[in-house]
Amino acid sequence: MHLIAGLGNPGKQYEKTRHNIGFMVLDLIAEELGTVINKIKFKALYSDIYYKEEKLILLKPMTYMNLSGESIKEAVSFYKLPLSSLIVVYDDMDLPLGRIRIKKGGSSGGHKGIESIIYHINSEEFTRVRVGIGKPKPGQDTISHVLGTFQEDEREKAREIIQLAAKAALCVVEKGIENAMNDYNGIKL
Repeated sequence: MHLIAGLGNPGKQYEKTRHNIGFMVLDLIAEELGTVINKIKFKALYSDIYYKEEKLILLKPMTYMNLSGESIKEAVSFYKLPLSSLIVVYDDMDLPLGRIRIKKGGSSGGHKGIESIIYHINSEEFTRVRVGIGKPKPGQDTISHVLGTFQEDEREKAREIIQLAAKAALCVVEKGIENAMNDYNGIKL
C-alpha cells in the first residue's frame, strides 16, 4: 500500500495557483486511474483504489498548506503505513518551472507544508516529489508568486510538468524511489 499526498489549499480562489500544483498532480493521477478524489476523512478528500494490484490512497489535505501534517498523520496512522510508503507531491520555488526532483528525506527547505508534515509524523524520512514553480520575478514577493496563477506563457510548461510529476509519483509506487529518481530527476522541459 502507498499513500500519495498532494499539497495545496482548499477553495476556488486557490484552485489554479502555483501553490496548488500538488492538488493538480493528484487530480491528474485520479483521472488517469479512473477515480475521483471525493471521499471525506482525515481532514482531507481522498480516494482509495488499486494500482498494479496494490492499494493506493490519493490524499488532498483540506487543512490549508501550513497544517498539512495534521491530515497526513491521521491517514498514515489509520492505515498503519510505514513512512517508506508515503509520497508527498508539492510545489518548490528552488526548482525552475519544468523540473521535478524526487528525493527521500531531508529538511523542509522552508516549505511550510513539509515543515508541518515533518513535525506531525516526527520524521523527515518520506518520499517527496518536488515540482518546480520557479522563483518570483524581480520585485514580486513570495506570497503573491506562490498564490498567483501561471502566466499565459507558462501554462503549457505547467501542464507538461504536472503530467510528468504524475508519472513520476506512480513510478515511485511501481518501480521504487531509486528507479523513479533515475528516470525523472534529469528531465528538463
